[in-house]
Amino acid sequence: MLEKEKSLLVVTDVQGKLAQLMFQKEILFKNIGILIDGCKILGIPILWVEQYPQGLGPTVPEVASHLSGYEPLPKKCFSSLKNQRISERFEELGCSQVIMTGIEAHVCIYQTSLDLLAHGIEVHVVQDAVSSRTEENKTIGIGKIAYAGGYVTSVETVLFELLNTAEGDAFKKILALIR
Repeated sequence: MLEKEKSLLVVTDVQGKLAQLMFQKEILFKNIGILIDGCKILGIPILWVEQYPQGLGPTVPEVASHLSGYEPLPKKCFSSLKNQRISERFEELGCSQVIMTGIEAHVCIYQTSLDLLAHGIEVHVVQDAVSSRTEENKTIGIGKIAYAGGYVTSVETVLFELLNTAEGDAFKKILALIR
């Protein structure tokens, strides 16, 4: 189960024209926004990565608007951990549970998840906040992560696990997000 003190949200590559080609993109963008806002309410650190922004462009406004105050870290490798700067940032944050959101499930989400698992990090891939250009590739990517030992979850499951109680200001704010 996710714990606030151990968790990190990784927002991956929701950029430019590629993001516009994603399976169920409107639901994807909405759910990523809810997840980001919920993690901000709960004080969960957020790592924002972009795949070759010079070529793919910036993160789409529907997602970037939730990330004000954060800076994206550029990469060219499919796995975020293969980038030295991003890998060092992971180590600095020292989280043992990573919540994965973004695109594409069968490429960057999958490869980053496998590298995290190989480093003993618990991976929670958020099924309703990741996608690929096709439903089949999304399913394949999520299935391979689960087979490798990652957990498949949902936006609401993540937020309620992190809340751990149905009381207080954070609970009320989270409820407002998901309604």
